[in-house]
This record gives sequence, C-alpha cells and structure tokens, in this order.
Amino acid sequence: MPQADPGLFGPASVAWQLHGDPMMWIAGIRALWLQALHPRAVRGVTQNSAAFTEADAFGRLRRTANFVGTTLYGTTEAAERAGAAVRGIHRRLSATDPDTGERYGVDDPELLLWVHCAEVDSYLHVVRRSGIPLTAAQADAFLDEHRASARLVGLDPAGVPASTEAMAAYFEKARPGLALTPEARQVDAFLRRPPVRPLLRPARALVWGTVASLAYGALPPYAHELYGRAAPPPAVVTRRLRRAGTVLRSVPATVRWQLPPKHILRAVGRMGAGSRPSSYNLQRRAAILEGPGEAQRRDGGGGEGWRNPG
Repeated sequence: MPQADPGLFGPASVAWQLHGDPMMWIAGIRALWLQALHPRAVRGVTQNSAAFTEADAFGRLRRTANFVGTTLYGTTEAAERAGAAVRGIHRRLSATDPDTGERYGVDDPELLLWVHCAEVDSYLHVVRRSGIPLTAAQADAFLDEHRASARLVGLDPAGVPASTEAMAAYFEKARPGLALTPEARQVDAFLRRPPVRPLLRPARALVWGTVASLAYGALPPYAHELYGRAAPPPAVVTRRLRRAGTVLRSVPATVRWQLPPKHILRAVGRMGAGSRPSSYNLQRRAAILEGPGEAQRRDGGGGEGWRNPG
C-alpha cells in the first residue's frame, strides 16, 4: 500500500503541530495590522482588491487561512498548485506609489518578504504568548520550516529569516520604512469595526471586539505608536491571551476541525490518527530531547523569551 503524502511540512514538523492551535486566528488578525504598516505592501492590496471593504468583509483573512491550511496540511501537489496560483495572480498586479508616481509589481520580493515575516512572526508570537511553551530550537525550526511557504509565494528561501534572531534583525531593519498611510488607516478602521448587517452589530461589539482587542494588543510597541493608540500593559495583554488560549483550547479539536475549510481533518484522514496536530506533541518531544538547563531556557509563553522585535 503506498505511503500517504505528508505534504511540504508533515507531522514531524513544528509548524504541523502548532497550526492546529485555535489562537492562530488571533495571530492572523495581528498579522494584518502589522502588514498594513508597510506603505507599498498595503497599497498593493488596497489598489487591487475590495479587501477591507464592505464588499469583501473578511475575504482576505479567509483566503489567507485557506492558503495556509493548504500549504501546511495539503498534499505536495495541492500546496504547489496553490503557490502557483498565488504567484500567477501577483505577476499580473501592480500598484502606484502616490508620492512618486512609480508603478511597481506586487510581486516585488521586498513586499513579499514583509508580508511573509509579519505573518509567521505573528503566528509564533501569539501561540507562545498565549501559553504554549516552545524551546528556542523549536521556535527557530518553525521559522525555518516556513521558508517552504515563502518559496511558494515566489521568494528565495535563502533570503528568508530562518531563526528568531534573524527575524528580529529583519524587523529592526524594516522599521524605519513603516508608516501610518491612509491605506493603513483604512485597514485599521476595518479591523476595529468591520462592516456587518445592523442585526449583527451587537455580536460584532461583543465577539469581534474581544478578538480584535487581543490581536491589536499583541502588536509590537512601535506598531501601537504608529497607529496612535496605546495597548494595555504587556503583562495584561499576556494574561488575556493566555485566558483566551485556555478557553479556545478547551473546545475539542474534533469539533473545531469540523469548521470549513477542514484542512486538518482531511490531513488526519489521509495520514492517520497519529498525525493529529497538538502542542502537547512538541512538549513531549522537548522533554525527551532537552539536556540539563534547557528547561530553564524554555520560553514560558510570555513573549519576552525569544528576542521578539516587539
């Protein structure tokens, strides 16, 4: 009987285990807020789509989640096909810099790298800060593994940060070019109060308000400064993220994975029950492999133990 295709990551990867965590949705929203601070990157989105408007409410978040789910848990063929589709779209799109009049492609490697780094940094930051303990080696492995997804969108993996130290250096270098443009204000306004039907506005205030507050609070301090709104003290943000993580993780995975688009459910069906993603698998492996002193170096989830840029 032929062996099932594990895809580009597979159950042995840190990414496979972590992306089954429900806090990844909070991380995805944090990524949108962070990505919007790159002037050219955000213009590439707002000038080419209805994202962050009433016509496509939550469309970008949904499409990104579908792409990530396919590349993480789909077959190799499905992941490569999804990557080719994204590269094809990017090749056909361009945007204009209103300050210089310059026309540029949205597949500019600088823009692709910013979007990638803001995304994977958000994933790692939120899951750790919400209570999942990872060793330094596991955090580095997560970023290294995600160079496969960077390749799919058209980046040279050799130029993509593959460790927390390299990621911190990247953000330090990128920070001077960030700004609160009118387009970033548009994204900010959307994420704070996405357009919904009048009957859903109370639910938006209660549910989305909580989600958005968690995501915004998890941004680095320089992002809060650019957006012009302070976040609660870091310790308060961490407590809220951990509380949210505890609540969301209490929902059985088999229930959560029934929600569309069911990438994880299909992956487990393809690979077998032993492939079920869980942060517990990472903790168990770390306990087996760690040497003297490693437990003391393990990040307890507070977000400060891994050279985070913010």
